[in-house]
Amino acid sequence: MKNNLRWLGHAAFEITTARGARILIDPWITGNPACPVKVGEMPAPDLILVTHDHHDHYGSDIPALLGKGQGILISQPEVAARAKKDGVPAAQIITGGSGMNIGGTVEAKGVKATMTQAVHSSESGSPCGYIVTLEDGKTVYHAGDTGIFASMKLFAGLYGIDLALLPIGGVFVMDPLQAAASLELLQPKTVIPMHYRTFPVLEQTADRFIALAKEKAPQVEIKPLQPGESMEF
Repeated sequence: MKNNLRWLGHAAFEITTARGARILIDPWITGNPACPVKVGEMPAPDLILVTHDHHDHYGSDIPALLGKGQGILISQPEVAARAKKDGVPAAQIITGGSGMNIGGTVEAKGVKATMTQAVHSSESGSPCGYIVTLEDGKTVYHAGDTGIFASMKLFAGLYGIDLALLPIGGVFVMDPLQAAASLELLQPKTVIPMHYRTFPVLEQTADRFIALAKEKAPQVEIKPLQPGESMEF
């Protein structure tokens, strides 16, 4: 058995680990024009990770998704407080409802989540990314919404990134040039571009990113997905 990752459009991903844990990251489902599924079609998640509270990352579906079972929300304290106001029980939020913060690592359902910084904005708290270490030791870096920053290089040395999920759309996040340059810092084995095409103002294809990534980091496998498409790793 291998781990499986499915892109749900924009910055939303679903990971099913080789041992059966189900992880959602930034599950903007309802209202996401690129998402190929509806909330009612999704199995109960074990973990939901949220990078920040903009509407296209902290979706209105989170209470419903967590209401399907005993999944755990991982987020910053301010997002955790919002989730509690939205009806998520404290028992279903990491650290008993307090959330976590940048630099910290928590473990739940056999999966470790390390919260990293991100250069962006948010309505409350601070934006973040995650390095997710699965039960088999594979590491997935979801950068969240961010511009490039030099300390991405530290993540390569500290964690050894197997799979990077990087925004490439520009305007609100890294553009293709910055995203391609970040590969030189992160040194992942594989990269999947995200956060593009959803809105007219964003990059509409991954073509420019792919071309630049091949120049700057030819050793990195580039794996663009279509919304709803999956890959094993």
